[in-house]
Amino acid sequence: MPPTAGCRPRGGTQENTNVSSKWVYSLRLSCHNLLIRQPDPVRCSHDKSMTTADATTSRKQATLPQITLKIDADTYRGTREGVPNLVQQLLRHDASATFLFSLGPDHTGWALKQVFRPGFFSKVSRTSVVEHYGIKTLMYGTLLPAPDIGKTCANYMRAVRDAGFECGIHTWDHRVWQDHVRTRDAAWTRETMQRSYARFHDIFGHAPVTHGAAGWQMNDYAFAQLDEFGIAYSSDGRAVLNEDGSLQDPDAGPHRLAAGEKTLSCVQLPTTLPTLDELLGRTINGVVMDTSNVAAMLLRLTEQRRDHVFTLHAELEGQKLAPIFEQLLLGWRAQGYDLVSMGEYYQTVKDDVLPILPIAWGELPGRSGDMILQAA
Repeated sequence: MPPTAGCRPRGGTQENTNVSSKWVYSLRLSCHNLLIRQPDPVRCSHDKSMTTADATTSRKQATLPQITLKIDADTYRGTREGVPNLVQQLLRHDASATFLFSLGPDHTGWALKQVFRPGFFSKVSRTSVVEHYGIKTLMYGTLLPAPDIGKTCANYMRAVRDAGFECGIHTWDHRVWQDHVRTRDAAWTRETMQRSYARFHDIFGHAPVTHGAAGWQMNDYAFAQLDEFGIAYSSDGRAVLNEDGSLQDPDAGPHRLAAGEKTLSCVQLPTTLPTLDELLGRTINGVVMDTSNVAAMLLRLTEQRRDHVFTLHAELEGQKLAPIFEQLLLGWRAQGYDLVSMGEYYQTVKDDVLPILPIAWGELPGRSGDMILQAA
């Protein structure tokens, strides 16, 4: 049976193949004394009459404002190195989070095809892609064979679950999905998502409870497939941001989507804050963002307390940018936030009457190309 949405389960067996038994033991020992939240079973609300502002007011009745930590593990290296680092860091802070895994081959090297995309070179120069991802990762699928992340890293993923963290689907092949899903048909979309679903079940022994699209790329068929899978909540898009990273719409947040004439059941929990790689190297309000000031800049965006979703990456915050994430964790606690998983956030909004919005696309400051955005 799948775990209750938002629950941080205990126990489970753990093989020692391809992963340090000492690391797995330390995770279990560390999470032994964690406060385990026990939310209600998953239920969906389908009332369509409430506005975004009304839904936001309802969410503010929670005891503490929440920052949902959504962690994307895009690559083989990120899953094996960044994910364990993040688990240990989160356990030290008694923080919840959701880990979303890429479950098929790592074709990161195919990203070289993006050289023709507007804004690609500026992002590469700003965020030191080689430094963060490693030259070996950037050769997967080109000069080196693409490792199968789900087959070779399954024990790393189960160790995350055994440490008490929610796990979900990011994608099958991150590079292929991000580059092609927007224009693909229903059959391709269904087959690709079914691969992820089946692999997730093979690894964890139950169906996935949540999803977060690679590169915030989807299509109408993909959103419909989430309903087919029975996934109650997902984070597949972004809220629209100003140049300084602030929200254009202060009421942006959880909503449902309308695909054609059909209202989908799955609740969307859009990312509402800029990611670190969207900020580093840019000049904002006359200041160049670097590793010495970017945490303070993000904390200014959360000074006025409200619920947020923050997306981080195993390849960045789980490695070179870990000190920045440490500052954020300490800062958000000091600001009075509860640090939660997607499932825990969903539990606080699932009974709200959420706005129903069309599927929309657009660009965000600091990131190249279109992505799913929350419609106005």
